[in-house]
Amino acid sequence: MNVASVIVDVPAKQTDKPFDYLIPEHLIEIIKPGMRVIVPFGPRKIQGFVVGIKAESDFKSLKELIEPMDLNPILNKELLSLGDWLSNHTLSYKISAYQAMLPAALKAKYEKKLKRIDAIEELDPSIKLLFSDSDSITWEEAIAHVSIRTLQRAVSESSIELIYEVKERVKKKKLKAIYCPDRAQLENWKKSLPANAAKQKEVLSYFLKQEGPVFQKEVEDILEVSSAVIKGLVKKEMLSETYLEVYRDPFAERQFSSTVPLSLTEEQHNAIIPIWNSVEQHEHEVFLLYGVTGSGKTEVYLQSIQRVLEQGREAIVLVPEISLTPQMVTRFKGRFGDKVAVLHSGLSAGEKYDEWRKIQRKEVSVAVGARSAIFAPFENLGIIIIDEEHETSYKQEENPRYHARDVAIERAKTYRCPVVLGSATPALETFARAQKDVYKLLKLPKRMNNQALPAVTIIDMREELREGNRSMFSRVLLDQLKERIEKKEQTVLFLNKRGHSSFVMCRDCGYVINCPNCDISLTYHQYSRQMKCHYCGHEDHVPSVCPECQSEHIRYFGTGTQKVEEELVKVLPEARVIRMDVDTTSRKGAHEKLLNQFQEGQADILLGTQMIAKGLDFPNITLVGVLSADTMLHLPDFRSSEKTFQLLTQVSGRAGRHQLEGEVIIQTYTPEHYSVELAGTQDYDLFYDKEMMIRKIHKYPPFYYISLITVSHEQLMKAVAVTEKITGWVRAKLSDEAVVLGPVASPIPRINNRYRYQCLVKYKREPQLNGALKTVLDQYQQEIATGGLQISIDVNPYILM
Repeated sequence: MNVASVIVDVPAKQTDKPFDYLIPEHLIEIIKPGMRVIVPFGPRKIQGFVVGIKAESDFKSLKELIEPMDLNPILNKELLSLGDWLSNHTLSYKISAYQAMLPAALKAKYEKKLKRIDAIEELDPSIKLLFSDSDSITWEEAIAHVSIRTLQRAVSESSIELIYEVKERVKKKKLKAIYCPDRAQLENWKKSLPANAAKQKEVLSYFLKQEGPVFQKEVEDILEVSSAVIKGLVKKEMLSETYLEVYRDPFAERQFSSTVPLSLTEEQHNAIIPIWNSVEQHEHEVFLLYGVTGSGKTEVYLQSIQRVLEQGREAIVLVPEISLTPQMVTRFKGRFGDKVAVLHSGLSAGEKYDEWRKIQRKEVSVAVGARSAIFAPFENLGIIIIDEEHETSYKQEENPRYHARDVAIERAKTYRCPVVLGSATPALETFARAQKDVYKLLKLPKRMNNQALPAVTIIDMREELREGNRSMFSRVLLDQLKERIEKKEQTVLFLNKRGHSSFVMCRDCGYVINCPNCDISLTYHQYSRQMKCHYCGHEDHVPSVCPECQSEHIRYFGTGTQKVEEELVKVLPEARVIRMDVDTTSRKGAHEKLLNQFQEGQADILLGTQMIAKGLDFPNITLVGVLSADTMLHLPDFRSSEKTFQLLTQVSGRAGRHQLEGEVIIQTYTPEHYSVELAGTQDYDLFYDKEMMIRKIHKYPPFYYISLITVSHEQLMKAVAVTEKITGWVRAKLSDEAVVLGPVASPIPRINNRYRYQCLVKYKREPQLNGALKTVLDQYQQEIATGGLQISIDVNPYILM
């Protein structure tokens, strides 16, 4: 078996297939599928993924593979075949699919090093020589002296390990440790110390009981000695120093008090039994756990995972990035302790890499994370849970454009295990599948402590304006805020910012200042007193006069969180406010710090955007105010009503989750819209019926599938012409039942000086479609590579902008 099939790191149509390379004699049993290797490709040396090993090739003269980049495969067999599925499913290149499965640290520039784990005496003699002067050496030094097979054997025996020192990206974290070089001498040394060296004697006594190195900080804490005492002993050569690698533990500072399973309510019990059965019988099923906010879905997840761990299997839990709050982490760490790895965007590249390695080395059996955690390299999955499954952040917006839910179901088929999708407001597609028994529906209709859902009042802001109230707070909301402060209860104020930014406008002629590169208004940022484009990053100062009519009446409109905070301070000077938005939470750990302050009662009002809508569970919150319920309703997106309903229901669910009763006040300019009305009564079933009717009439999911083709070019006519051609070609390939709309300008017709046109395909069953779309990409391959043309195809778009 001396030929390796390799997918090379060149994302193009011509290279999207395995290339055969000869495995050199000394690497024959070393190269395995799932490893990254370095191969010659034309004049360059590039990385690639080994996808198979075979005895011979159909090609006569093969180039030799240069060397492996890994000593153990980093993609297991199942992830390799998942890569094939992913590239077909999302019309992306295989190399992009494989790259998407790895942590960022493995994608950067890398330098390989070998580090010893065992004591030097226990190493193989040839390897012992390598580490005579230091604990780690570069890969180049190692292979100059020892064969790769010897190294591989040492790695599989865990006496040394291969690590990637990623330049600029990731360094291993090391801490100083102390050990005794000659323990036989300890007693004699102790006697030789003068009588007044009591602390030094204490340290030596401690090392009589300690075999290996101990972190210096630990010795200092346990024995309450200063670093000078230890330094003195090192100087006398009674103790030695070394540096040990530690995992970067983003949660090291925090103590997680362990929790025990709670006794389940009858409803939770009924919901969990089918999941347990599926786990025990190794059956693949998809469950929709449909439970109101505060109905105890998390406990169902925790006890289902418990079952899986008892069988010696593993679990992946996905939560939306935004609700990966410290609270969520505490719940899992509290129940499963060190068995949990956490992966989310708040971690540095190094911390993510360390968490990923814990999974790969089988040191943990539960991965909790955002979208990309679905690729956690487990090999014996027993359950996959997706919380808040309706969240759009589970869809990746760049290649490969996958939805985590689809990947989860695909992986679960391989491992014959259940997928649990949890939500109080499931995506319409998911609920429709549950209604048709494609997914099994499990319900939790009541809150845990039988608390009533909070009372909701909908305020028509047009009436407020008519009656002379120009403030951003309705009179009812203001009265309730005052009452909460008097009662020492807490309030959450939610500002729905999506599609509703602060823009700069002239009051005389109505001119709005747009970005010169994109057809969209510039957003005003108060903290820097600048206008910024959120698509291309263009920045500008606010002009003192209108560029159109020279009027000086130029003001910014729209409500940002800062503006709300200023107004709050004016009308309620006694209120203590914590503001959570992009500006206040951009520093690492700031998110957690602010939430802790709020939990400890250091503020009366928590004011924020999307990031406070989900996952918060504080006993003292009795009022939730929504300042702008309808900003999302007016976006050009067929899901805008659904998103509005989901968001309002989620936010309302933050109130009255414990003993105290909750109340919700929703301020809106469109109180008659069904998504606002029904969010008020939290009636998902009625909303579902109404929305499904509209989707059916307009031929949208879940009645039809959709695919979106977006073409962009610096020349408007080129973008239009190519989109016209593609639309005609796709239309000709499909049946009469498919609806092909376009070509038409995108809702944001120009971004970064590139004109954007699109074509939308709605279809039920079109076996030809995938092939036709692939052909489109292949046809324009040359122009995409050289002519500045960009074509993106999203097979199940969540953003139509």
